[in-house]
Amino acid sequence: MQWSLFLLLLMGQCVLITCQLYEYHFIKEEMSWDEARAYCRENYTDLAQVFDLTDMRRLQDSAQNQTQAWIGLYNITIGDNRTWHWSLPGEEYTENKSCWAAGEPNDLKYPENCVRTRDKWVDVPCTNMHQFICYDETMKNNKTFHLNDKSVTWTQAQNYCRQHHTDLASGLDQIYSEEFKTLQNSKAPKVNLWIGLFRDSWRWSDGSNFSFRYWDMDSFNDGLNNRTCATTLLERSGRWSSAGCDHRKPFFCYDDKLILISQNKTWEEALNYCRQTHHGLVSISNPEEQRWVQEKAKNASTPFVWLGLQYSCTLDLWFWVNDNLVCFDRWASGGKTEDCDMSAAMTTGGQWVSQRINERFNFICIKH
Repeated sequence: MQWSLFLLLLMGQCVLITCQLYEYHFIKEEMSWDEARAYCRENYTDLAQVFDLTDMRRLQDSAQNQTQAWIGLYNITIGDNRTWHWSLPGEEYTENKSCWAAGEPNDLKYPENCVRTRDKWVDVPCTNMHQFICYDETMKNNKTFHLNDKSVTWTQAQNYCRQHHTDLASGLDQIYSEEFKTLQNSKAPKVNLWIGLFRDSWRWSDGSNFSFRYWDMDSFNDGLNNRTCATTLLERSGRWSSAGCDHRKPFFCYDDKLILISQNKTWEEALNYCRQTHHGLVSISNPEEQRWVQEKAKNASTPFVWLGLQYSCTLDLWFWVNDNLVCFDRWASGGKTEDCDMSAAMTTGGQWVSQRINERFNFICIKH
């Protein structure tokens, strides 16, 4: 055990030392969307994907006073092949017929791409006006909900929640939580409420399933049928619009600093491999890094992937191999076992569980 960690423990401090798990690169040369994608794949990883508002701020900081630039979002087919997403980044949508009202979703007033709930879910046009519930999340996974009794469109509700809280209430754990139900039942009679579920036919170039959208709706809807590639409007707070893919614009690439190793190794073997071949075994210090690592873990060939988190019997605490204390966690219910020879692994669903260090799993390294 290094003295730096021991001193932090004695001082009772939890120091967040973040490591960016991916980098953005602004390319000033103007190209079509397809040319820009080919350039990014040859020189970096791909055209930029955007996970959340933090990413948007990073893009704007590196944009060199440009007005527009390509990102890696494209419309696979206009109006067809739409996929349901939760508004909250990292929350996966899984089909559950029992949540929907009878006959829903029916796309009756096409397109019905947003969802409201009273007792059951109903798909409706996103321009409808409803009240809504926002969700708040802190670093230590504390969750609160906030009812807003002003009727607005779905996009306006999403914007409000992201500005003042975290996002629209998203995912089954939130929508069916006691806190959500208490707020919902506080309205007498019960009213329709927006939830953070929407669908679209837009996809990310690198194949990631990130659900974050940041459209400038006025610009986006103007001439939509002729526009199948996404651009960020940097002069409009980075909000997104669509353009013909043959237009020539500057663009953003991203470079992924994580690599999933599809070899089965013990925890110590994984640690040594990452240190010798790359930079180290991955650590996680905030929700954004958690969601990024979680995306990588989905492609593992084992039910768990090793993380750089181990338990010290001597000090009776968990700590990261880079000497950081655990200031953020995502332990599964009942998944935390504090015992000698235990380290942490992530499930393919993103939760952390204790595992014996002699078990053999895939693992995730941070590149140099």
